[in-house]
Amino acid sequence: MSLPSAEARSATTRVTRTFAFIDLCGFTDFSDSHGDDAAVAELVKLRASVRAAAPLFGVRVDKWLGDGVMLVGVDVEPVAAAVVAICNQMSDVGELQMRAGIATGPVIILEGDDYVGKAVNTAARLCDRADAGMILAATDALVLPEWVEAEECQPLHVRGLADPVPVVSLSAVAGAGPHPTALAPATAIMSVVDGLVRPLRALKRA
Repeated sequence: MSLPSAEARSATTRVTRTFAFIDLCGFTDFSDSHGDDAAVAELVKLRASVRAAAPLFGVRVDKWLGDGVMLVGVDVEPVAAAVVAICNQMSDVGELQMRAGIATGPVIILEGDDYVGKAVNTAARLCDRADAGMILAATDALVLPEWVEAEECQPLHVRGLADPVPVVSLSAVAGAGPHPTALAPATAIMSVVDGLVRPLRALKRA
C-alpha cells in the first residue's frame, strides 16, 4: 500500500472547531406568498444580524447557504453566544423565525477551506431537526456564557449518525439584565434592508 504524498498530507490539517448552522424557517413558502422583494428583505435582515454578531464574538462566517449560514469558531462559547444573539435580533426584526444547530469536535481542514468531520454533520442535522425559534446544541464539550441557559432535551436520532445525540436547547436568560445580545439596533438593520431592497423594487417597476 502506498503512503500519501507530502503534498497530499500538507493539504489536510486536523483541528477542533465548533460549527453552527442557521436557517430561516418557512422561507420557500414565504417567498411564494409574499414575493421576491419580501424574501430578499428577510435574507438581508439575517445577513446583517450575522455580520454584526460574528466580529463581536470572534466567530467566522464560513459560507452563506441561500436562506442560511454556516459559522465556525475555535471555541464553543463564542459560537453559542453569537447564535443566541442572532436569534434574539431576528426575533425583533424578522418576519421569519430562525433555527440553528451547534456542535463541536475534531475535524479535518481540507485544502485550507473545507471542513470534514462528524461535528460538521452533527451541527447541520441538528439545525434540520430544530423547531422554529429553537437552537439545538450537542452537549459534548459544551460551554456557555453566563447569560445563556440550556434546557435539557431528549437525545435525538439524526440522519447519518449511528448513535443518538445528547442535546440541549439554548436561549438567553430571561431577566438577566444587560448582556451582549443587542447587536446593531433594529432601526439600523431596517435601514440596510431598505437600502438594498429599494433598487430591486425600482428595477421591477422599470
